[in-house]
Amino acid sequence: MIDIDKLAEQLIEQGNHIENGFKFEVNPIPGEVEVLQIIIEDKEQLPIFISATKEQILCITYLFKEKEIKPDMQDELNHAMLLTNIAMPLSAFAKIGDQYAIYGALSVKSDLDDIVHEIETLSGNAIEAIDAMRDYLQ
Repeated sequence: MIDIDKLAEQLIEQGNHIENGFKFEVNPIPGEVEVLQIIIEDKEQLPIFISATKEQILCITYLFKEKEIKPDMQDELNHAMLLTNIAMPLSAFAKIGDQYAIYGALSVKSDLDDIVHEIETLSGNAIEAIDAMRDYLQ
């Protein structure tokens, strides 16, 4: 299993170097399941949450809540998300409770560069997803 504290240290080090493409901060969130909150500079409204199990590293960001969808447009939104899903590299849509999310999963054997690439890709995909679904949102 991946050591989430060690990953946090590595990501903090990586996130402090603007020449890597984007600057981000890492905030550990204590709890039963260890989670890292990644806040990317200029994209603070869409933090990425990272957790790990024995099998995978999961990166997720929440897009919008069900109540933010225009009345009577939820079915159309869900259909549009299904059609868009394959076109998004390294990411997929999900619904968790009343929130829509986008996520990506990696092997626990992934190296730091792969994890940083997933964070960067997921962040870009989240912004593109919200833009693509804008017509369905209030």
